[in-house]
This record gives sequence, C-alpha cells and structure tokens, in this order.
Amino acid sequence: QVQLVESGGGLVQPGGSLRLSCTASRSFFSINTMGWYRQAPGKQRELVASIISSGGNTKYRDSVKGRFIISRDNAKNSVYLQMNSLKPEDTAVYYCNKVPPVANYWGQGTQVTVSS
Repeated sequence: QVQLVESGGGLVQPGGSLRLSCTASRSFFSINTMGWYRQAPGKQRELVASIISSGGNTKYRDSVKGRFIISRDNAKNSVYLQMNSLKPEDTAVYYCNKVPPVANYWGQGTQVTVSS
C-alpha cells in the first residue's frame, strides 16, 4: 500500500510564497506521472500541476501558470510544488497523487491559506 504524505502548507499573505513537498512511502514515483491537486471549501478537487516520470514535461492549470512550479526527485520518492505570488483564491487543501489519481492513495493533504 502506498502512502503519500504532504507537507509545507501554512498561512501566507497575498504575494507570498510556499513550497509544498510530497513523499511516498515506497518507490513508485519513477514510473508514474504525478500531480498536485487542491480542494477549496465547497468546491471539487482539481488538478493544479502535473509532471511526467522523467520530469521533462510539466503542465499547469491556467490560473497558476507562471506562478507555480512542479518538480520531482525520484531518488527521494518526492514531488514538490513551489508556489509564488500567492492569491487568496489559492486557499485550499493541497494533495499529491498519480495522474489520473488513485482513490486509495489520497493522503491528508496540507492546508494553504492565503490571507492578509
């Protein structure tokens, strides 16, 4: 059973930055496209960014393009999300998972709150 553990969230002012980390309990990253997802209160979970197994191709939803950067370190079974120029609408619980996601892989997520 794979366990994904997200960390790095917190409270930040608009315009600030955070770096999220996700680590897997065992090696499986290297062969899978991974993604960061988020779920805001009252909204459906959405895919924010994805990165292929080699790390050579990344994709972002339009609302975060130019502000967020996804990266991975397969040797550390980890994927990261650098979030810059944060906006209040980025407030959500952030999760990592495969793309497409596997239901049993969802972790607890990490809360990101952007507020002054």
